[in-house]
Amino acid sequence: MRITSRGLWWLKGGLHIAFILPMLYLVYLVLSDNAGGDPVQYIIHFTGMGALNSLLAALVVSPLAKYLKQGLLLQTRRLIGLYVFAYVTLHISAFISLDLLFAWGFLLEEVIKRPYILVGALAYSILLLLSVTSFMAVKKKMGKRWQQLHNWVYLVALLAPVHFYWSVKSEIIEPSIYIVICLALVYLRKQKLAKYLPSQQ
Repeated sequence: MRITSRGLWWLKGGLHIAFILPMLYLVYLVLSDNAGGDPVQYIIHFTGMGALNSLLAALVVSPLAKYLKQGLLLQTRRLIGLYVFAYVTLHISAFISLDLLFAWGFLLEEVIKRPYILVGALAYSILLLLSVTSFMAVKKKMGKRWQQLHNWVYLVALLAPVHFYWSVKSEIIEPSIYIVICLALVYLRKQKLAKYLPSQQ
């Protein structure tokens, strides 16, 4: 059964609910004092995982649309991508405000001491650029360059799970699984990405 324009509207509404509910649940956990023994780290981890899972959802859309032959599904990518950016912004904001207490000088020391922060910052910078250029007017103005720019999301797909892997002190199974999944989703685009690689003479 083909997805209709009305069905797409309902699907987008469901996606909004699916991405907003975890945020509301986090607020509830914090306000009810159920955010674990270290609420700050709980918030940082929760929003980080929300960003990573949202990124996976965004990367799944294209192969799923192709497999199901549902072209309208592609129109959900921007919506999901903006939620990826929202979760990452919450993640970084929680780290800077709740963990570092806006100690900007200390942030530089942390970046040098902990490379995973630098990796995360690079991924966030790319997502910021993709978000501000996600509007249709910008897309039309950029032309072919827009797709070249937005292919950088696949670099984010590699940086994000590496950031997760390096940030944990133990229990590397979960981040390793995310690395494998992200690699697989990027590999599915090998033919598409090959078009943007310099040809070998």
